[in-house]
Amino acid sequence: QKAVTGLTSNPTIFAQAIKAGKDYDASIRGAGHTDPETVFFGLAIDDLRRAAAIFEPVYQHTHGVDGWVSLEVSPLLADDTQSTIEQAVALHKQAAVHNLFIKVPGTPAGVPAIEELIFRGVPINVTLLFSPEQYQAAADAWLRGLERRHAAGLDLDVASVASVFISRWDVKVADKVPAELHNKLGFAVCAQIYAKYRALINSPRVQRLQNAGARVQRLLWASTGTKDPNASDVMYIENLIAPLTVNTMPEKTLLAFADHGKAERLMTLDDPTVASTLAQFEAHGIQVEPLAKTLQKEGADSFVKSWRELIDTVSERMGAAA
Repeated sequence: QKAVTGLTSNPTIFAQAIKAGKDYDASIRGAGHTDPETVFFGLAIDDLRRAAAIFEPVYQHTHGVDGWVSLEVSPLLADDTQSTIEQAVALHKQAAVHNLFIKVPGTPAGVPAIEELIFRGVPINVTLLFSPEQYQAAADAWLRGLERRHAAGLDLDVASVASVFISRWDVKVADKVPAELHNKLGFAVCAQIYAKYRALINSPRVQRLQNAGARVQRLLWASTGTKDPNASDVMYIENLIAPLTVNTMPEKTLLAFADHGKAERLMTLDDPTVASTLAQFEAHGIQVEPLAKTLQKEGADSFVKSWRELIDTVSERMGAAA
């Protein structure tokens, strides 16, 4: 079992799965639609419904804390607030399972969509968060959405996670800093974000909502597969252990951690080395917030590229079926 308590998907994962084999061909042939995007969402929802059923006992056992699966809105909508809202509502309704997160990017256009979707009662996994500022914007949107629900007298049990992407920081700066700074930036940024998260949990606004039945939007560590062949393959797991957080990892990393990972220390608040580490990166011309904007844009672009490949592959398979 490896104690897995949920599953996530994204356009890249689906693109690879559909390209790599013939598992989806029969479903594509039988879909009865002419629009490849509609066909894809049908396939994805079928997959995720089955996954949601597998995790249902976990969902029940934890009273809805764990046992979630995630489905992404089209990456083509990353800069379109209204279309993101409409598609997220439609996908949530189509899937019709209670343990499904809809993934919405924490882009400038995604943030107001997150607020509105939480208000409408759609569980949201906020993706493509890189920095303290981007995390804070997503958390504030979640808060505003719940506060609006509270003001309207609606049930506050709307789950959400905020997904912070880590390894891309270290890949991005590897050739710009000396070896002793390799694989240090991601952890320094995570420490800052974790501090913001703990401050959020302790805030009167969140505690007022919890008093009325809300659950906190959990912090989720994403992009946790090690990309540096000279570094530990479980470093992003061993160093990011903290209560009320989730770590989502590729299968390879999960198996590596099961084999030789050690869950020995919890993250600490106010680590004195974080400021000096960030100062060293600044001395090399690397500033967190400007680079975070670049990383978010590149992340969104790479999902668009995967999406186009995915839709093209579905199209080809539909053509072959016809």
